[in-house]
Amino acid sequence: MDEKINVTYITLDGFVEIDKYRYVYFYIMFIVYILIICCNSTILYLICIHQNLHEPMYIFIAALLLNCALYSTAVYPKYLIDFLSEKQVISYSACLFQYFLFYSLAGSEFFLLAAMAYDRYVAICKPLQYPTIMRKKTVSIFLFIAWVVPAFHITIPAIGSAKAKLCSFYLNETFCNNRISTLQCLRSKFIAVFGFVCMLDLGVLPLLFILYTYTKIFLMSYRSCKEIRKKAAETCLPHLSVLISFSCLGVYDVVITRVESDFPKTARLIMTLQLALYHPLFNPFVYGLKMKEISKHLKRLFSPPPKI
Repeated sequence: MDEKINVTYITLDGFVEIDKYRYVYFYIMFIVYILIICCNSTILYLICIHQNLHEPMYIFIAALLLNCALYSTAVYPKYLIDFLSEKQVISYSACLFQYFLFYSLAGSEFFLLAAMAYDRYVAICKPLQYPTIMRKKTVSIFLFIAWVVPAFHITIPAIGSAKAKLCSFYLNETFCNNRISTLQCLRSKFIAVFGFVCMLDLGVLPLLFILYTYTKIFLMSYRSCKEIRKKAAETCLPHLSVLISFSCLGVYDVVITRVESDFPKTARLIMTLQLALYHPLFNPFVYGLKMKEISKHLKRLFSPPPKI
């Protein structure tokens, strides 16, 4: 019976002094999670109910915010359960499912940012062709690709890991990330190679496409009139700031999954929490305050009506 339990369950050993600070951890993460859901949902609601926001750019923003909320939900509920539990354990199948959700949604974020970059490129560099290029069908195809392609990529290493034999049942992390491969008796070369392909397809290539697209936009804007430059700055800079934020998280993830096990536990915990704390709140903050039309609707939503 004990052997079956050991094979089935993984102990998450990345928390620091959880017995002492469990309620501090819980209340902080609970408040942050509620803020993430409320902030993202508010802007999603505004985009849904206002007809003037039913444009490709705002549809992509809505998809990005929905993706962000799902990305947080892949991590936060398990965190909250762990903070109140005596033992921080997770079944191996649930661990793989969390791994799948986390990385497929992270890949979707890069794809959505790439779709937004292309949308801005067409709007600024080919304004007359914009209505014929960015049709509802085109937007639907981009959204389908953004969610299906990353999911397909991550399914393959997840299935490969599910079939692997485990020799360790202690994961030196707070959630299931790429370090689940360290639990395996023999690391599969196929999974290692395909992991590199996933990083290339879901992260590096979309990032290069985005940088190329924005370079073309800024070159076009530089040669154009002041009005075009202002439009480019207003619509592109929020997207670029989100891209930089999420790219930094990607670098964090690569670093924390490759540092040695003797790396200070507190430092590892702090680095891991960066993946869940800042970016999910950064997105609604940027789009709510920096996108002119969304900002207008937010002010109307929270400002009291004038007295007659």
